[in-house]
Amino acid sequence: MRLTGLIRDPAGRLSALKAATLLLMLWPGVDLAIAWSSHDLGPRPVTEVIHGTGLWAIRLMLISLAVTPARALLDWSRVVMLRRMIGVGAACYAVAHLVLFCVDKKWDLWMVASEIVLRFYLTVGFVVLLGLLALAITSTDGWQKQLGQNWKRLHRSLYWLAVLALFHYAIQSKADISDAVFLVGLFAWLMLWRVLPRRWQQKVWPLPELALAAGLIAALVEAGWYGVRNHVNPLMVLQANLDIDFGPRPAVAAALLAVALVGVVAVRRAVKRWSKGRALPKGAVRGA
Repeated sequence: MRLTGLIRDPAGRLSALKAATLLLMLWPGVDLAIAWSSHDLGPRPVTEVIHGTGLWAIRLMLISLAVTPARALLDWSRVVMLRRMIGVGAACYAVAHLVLFCVDKKWDLWMVASEIVLRFYLTVGFVVLLGLLALAITSTDGWQKQLGQNWKRLHRSLYWLAVLALFHYAIQSKADISDAVFLVGLFAWLMLWRVLPRRWQQKVWPLPELALAAGLIAALVEAGWYGVRNHVNPLMVLQANLDIDFGPRPAVAAALLAVALVGVVAVRRAVKRWSKGRALPKGAVRGA
């Protein structure tokens, strides 16, 4: 497929939006490559790049899940054409994640396979990779027609793949799961929005409640994780979310980001109303 095919809209026209999205998705990989070649990644550069590609695979998974809420809340129908590209991008970063793991093991594929089988969090990560590859391969219009209603069922498995990816990320993070908790909060918001009644999904008023609920879920996950894995009193972890001396905890940061969405939606709708008002013919009366 030619590169221009990736950045065309459904009508076949070159799309600046798709081109910009493609460049933004490529940039993290380019940035990691530059840092690696410049010896800016510390004593274990391959490990850092492995972690970086894995993290971007998860981020792109969540961004692809954010497309549907963005369409509804921002009244932005064009964003839907980015979903396939973003999902395939997540799969590509996941493949790079595995390839770099093979590089780290000096291409000893027997060792790679044995570690994937014997180390639980690697098994989980490999399942996510296989799932993302299945979704990327079947993301085409041809597969969508061939699978019919089963296509939607298959691609809804992204929800469960995201859960497994976050679990994989938290386990490999070991002592500090702050980044994983932040992403859990964002994922919780995306899932909570999906269970809203359809007539509420374009409303602004549920958004603050969703932000609070997502932050609470993230905080409970963090407290439970440290309680089970590190035997830390869960109540102490929950109370730490109220201490802002060192900045907001990841669960609070996720909730604040979700609250900021209220402002984005409000500004977007105000701009659209203003644009429509300016588009009225001179002397026309609104609603006439």
